[in-house]
Amino acid sequence: MNKRQYHCDICDYIYDPAQGCPEEGIAPGTPWEEISDDWVCPECGASKELFSEVIDSE
Repeated sequence: MNKRQYHCDICDYIYDPAQGCPEEGIAPGTPWEEISDDWVCPECGASKELFSEVIDSE
């Protein structure tokens, strides 16, 4: 099973769609593609375009 996550290239924050980002109003289960393009990293403020997709094979 492949688990997709998104890594902030600036501060190493990981967005995991399974967990969402409730403190930013993003519910668990929210796919990366459904997050607004103006969303920023909750840790460092980097823009969404500065995230890289990471696929972890379990």
